[in-house]
Order: sequence, then C-alpha cells, then structure tokens
Amino acid sequence: QVQPVESGGGLVQAGGSLRLSCAASGRTFSTYTMGWFRQAPGKEREFVAAISWSDARTHYADSVKGRFTISRDNAKSTMYLQMNSLKPEDTAVYYCGRHRLSWYFSVELKDFGSWGQGTQVTVSS
Repeated sequence: QVQPVESGGGLVQAGGSLRLSCAASGRTFSTYTMGWFRQAPGKEREFVAAISWSDARTHYADSVKGRFTISRDNAKSTMYLQMNSLKPEDTAVYYCGRHRLSWYFSVELKDFGSWGQGTQVTVSS
C-alpha cells in the first residue's frame, strides 16, 4: 500500500492561512475515515481533525475548532485542511492518516495508520 503524501505546509505569520493537502492512493479511499494529526518538537502526536468516509461527519480538536476546516474529495482521493487564523502554537509537523477500519469513525491516534511523511507548518509571531 502506497503511503499518502502531504503538501501545503510552510512558514506563515500569525493570523495567516495555509491549506494542507493529503493525496492518497487506492480505490478504497472513499471507504475510510481520514484524519489530520500534528506533532510539535518534544511533544506527542496529537489529533487535529477527522472526516468520515462520506464527509458527513467531522470532528475537531478544541484547540482548532472554528479556525480549521477539514474536507475531502473522494473522486481525487484527496483530503484537505484549511487552516485560518494561525497561531504560533499551531507550529508542528502535520500528518495525515487513514483509519485502520473501513466504514468506522473514531479519532483516537491508535486507530489510525498508513501515515504520510508529514509537512512542516511554522507560524511566526
């Protein structure tokens, strides 16, 4: 199985915006919940947002609620994360992951696998 590929990270000033993309492969993309997680230096990887296979259900970490929006395009096997009003504390490597079970929605880190290589997001104050 080919790992997903994240892109769209970069350096932005506080208050700015970025849009991350996660390009996955395989005809089964549309049957899995997908999620964004992030890991800052010296910290554990943490949940950011998740979207169900049909995008009918989404869930966000409290720290990003109202600022980030997760979406997906199953025809393109791609997931997105629109990040607005960025803060320095959003600085981290952002990873996309696929849920281990098809047709199942949960947001625990242990429930996700097939990680990409990550994309760095740096927010300057």
